[in-house]
Amino acid sequence: MVAPCNSLGEPFSRSFKGLIVWCFLLSLTPCSLATATSNKTRSLHFYKWEVEYMYWSPDGLENVVMSINGKFPGPTIRARAGDTVHVHLTNKLNTEGVVIHWHGIRQKGTPWADGTASISQCAINPGESFDYRFTVDRAGTYFYHGHYGMQRSAGLYGSLIVDVAEGEKEPFHYDGEFDLLLSDWWHESAHHQEVGLSSRPMRWIGEPQTLLVNGRGQYGCSLAAHYSNNSSLSQCSVTGHEQWAPHILHVDPNKTYRIRLSSTTALASLNLAIGNHKMLVVEADGNYLQPFETDDLDIYSGESYSVLLKTSQDPSQNYWISFGVRGRKPQTPQALTILNYKTNSASKFPLSPPPVTPRWDDYAHSKAFTNKVKALDHKTIPKPPSTYNRRIILLNTQNKMNGYTKWSINNVSLSLPATPYLGSIRFGLQNGFDQTKPSESFPEQYDVMKPPGNPNTTTGNGVYMLSYYSTVDVILQNANALAENVSEIHPWHLHGHDFWVLGYGEGKFTKADEKKFNMKNPPYRNSAVIFPYGWTALRFVADNPGVWAFHCHIEPHLHMGMGVVLAEGVQRLPKIPKEALSCGLTGKKFMTGNNLG
Repeated sequence: MVAPCNSLGEPFSRSFKGLIVWCFLLSLTPCSLATATSNKTRSLHFYKWEVEYMYWSPDGLENVVMSINGKFPGPTIRARAGDTVHVHLTNKLNTEGVVIHWHGIRQKGTPWADGTASISQCAINPGESFDYRFTVDRAGTYFYHGHYGMQRSAGLYGSLIVDVAEGEKEPFHYDGEFDLLLSDWWHESAHHQEVGLSSRPMRWIGEPQTLLVNGRGQYGCSLAAHYSNNSSLSQCSVTGHEQWAPHILHVDPNKTYRIRLSSTTALASLNLAIGNHKMLVVEADGNYLQPFETDDLDIYSGESYSVLLKTSQDPSQNYWISFGVRGRKPQTPQALTILNYKTNSASKFPLSPPPVTPRWDDYAHSKAFTNKVKALDHKTIPKPPSTYNRRIILLNTQNKMNGYTKWSINNVSLSLPATPYLGSIRFGLQNGFDQTKPSESFPEQYDVMKPPGNPNTTTGNGVYMLSYYSTVDVILQNANALAENVSEIHPWHLHGHDFWVLGYGEGKFTKADEKKFNMKNPPYRNSAVIFPYGWTALRFVADNPGVWAFHCHIEPHLHMGMGVVLAEGVQRLPKIPKEALSCGLTGKKFMTGNNLG
């Protein structure tokens, strides 16, 4: 039997022998079907989504946002490890394509469902639909977002939570849970930003106006205005309009709560602090950590964490939860909400001012936190291979090309092709992308501490072809940007894999730096930051057939070329759904009746 969803749009799970077709025809969104396999229940979660623009007021000022089924942020997906998620996505946008990337889901056996336009699939055209069907193989805190143009900036994102498989337990206990999705918000549209970045000379729309927590923020007022010396700053109401009222965390005294944090920001690196409370960090990017206590937490775009919070403070008071900008000179106010002990009214303000965000350029503070992040053990996290088969060094630079500003890797700015790499490589279409092998290092004489002597770059779309099951080291090398004494934070995200973060360092990486590597308990993650003028060393095993993006998760940087493409074992894949490859050269072959297999 299949049961309909409840009034909140949440799925009911029931045993089934048959078919998702019933759910689809009745437009029950979402629907959950369950079956028993190997004494464990594996569920199929079906969602029927429509993406379109709508008017909304994320921070009190009405604007246009991208929505899913009329919701902003999009609906939360919740499943158990081993379950299958099936999203039937229809593009209701009038003039642009769309895809959705399931951030942190490795897509083993389903690389065409990764949701990366021009890499794993064609963009879904207006009026057309695409079926994303994949297994969530591991418990953890994840999210999804648009991966076409700058649609993440426009609001196309939501949470994806994977609980442990039935009958399994996590290595920590908690009494309740909150899910906080963090984002940044501009009042100018993503199209304005996109055009500005692609202009000659570049026109930057500036820092975001507001930070959002679960899609809600406050512009032009502050919850803590009564603590400010700015007499023109008005006081926000705790109980404002539901579109922009703060997302308050209601807690009971003397309990332990898990707070899941995901950052889908397009630009901002953030710092979280909770007044009078410490946090115990226990998970990062779906992998368990050696628990460590902290007063505040840095989170970069693309990262996720879980922290445990004990509600052990004075229950007659409420407490601030603050998010502030790090890594860029902040022109965006803190995002504030309230930890509400239920013994109080939620509208009762805390007695003291909000926690002060560490200075934006206090990188020592950031590095001290990052260096505490270590894997729990080798029972839950695989041990890194002791050596590597191939090492690729990626120099991150800001450059110029014919008057345009670009971000480049080893002096090549990524320009994606019209035909998805997955199809071009699988079917040997050599005209689909640049066959020149991309560089695996940069000139020894390059001085990473100074602006480039020759700022000129080129565009390209070559692929790093990796031997299947080889061990690959990637050294992310940061450098000075075009302006003197400027080097930016870059959080990098790898699709299709997790990697071991072996270490961080200052200046230019050398062979001698290998002695600094943490081979005992390096964190296992899908996103990692490189600090200004520094390097970050990663190691992963190329064990997932497909074509995968690896890029800076700051959306303007990716838009300006800051990424590379990796491929491995593509010929090992089963038949690729033709719907994924219905554009470019592969689309032409389908139209002429050629069998691509």
